[in-house]
Amino acid sequence: MRLIYPFLANRSILKLLLIVNIAGTIYGYYWYGWQLKETPGIFLAFVPDSPTASLFFVFVLIAFLLRKNWRIMEALAIVTLFKYGIWAVVMNILVYFVNGELDLVGYMLIFSHFAMAVQGLLFAPFFRFKWWHLVITAVWTLHNDVIDYVFFMLPSYHMLDQYTAQIGYFTFWLSILSIGLAYYLVIRPNRFKLKINT
Repeated sequence: MRLIYPFLANRSILKLLLIVNIAGTIYGYYWYGWQLKETPGIFLAFVPDSPTASLFFVFVLIAFLLRKNWRIMEALAIVTLFKYGIWAVVMNILVYFVNGELDLVGYMLIFSHFAMAVQGLLFAPFFRFKWWHLVITAVWTLHNDVIDYVFFMLPSYHMLDQYTAQIGYFTFWLSILSIGLAYYLVIRPNRFKLKINT
């Protein structure tokens, strides 16, 4: 597994990932476009979850290419990439079971969001954020859950509306898992650590 890290730290790979994540972020905000038009301004930052997660990672990659660590972006990226990556995979699998089928966009969302979750975890050895960065990220993440499931600003999957309470419960614990993973992979003592020398 560790053989992949010199590949990930390669400057050309970082540039390629930057391009891919910028494109994915732009598409993600486009995908949310109709919902954002109907969203009150005060909630706008909390609706497009996945593209905002990939936007955090765009900043992480830019920092790596500049030989820097933007620690708050790293904390936000690892937690939200994993959380919303896995969330979207699970939601689209649920759509399949509820509808009995899934269109090509659904399969694309499963693949791209699973890759998003894995991407966040793979780069964990290069991250340098501290406790207070993770605390800020935890507040952001759990606050987002409140906006989604108290004010009902969650991404729209109308065929799953009858399961909103259960999805909200699942999402809360997925947030806790994501925060815990970030601690385990980046902050805990004697964790696996690498440096990007680009």
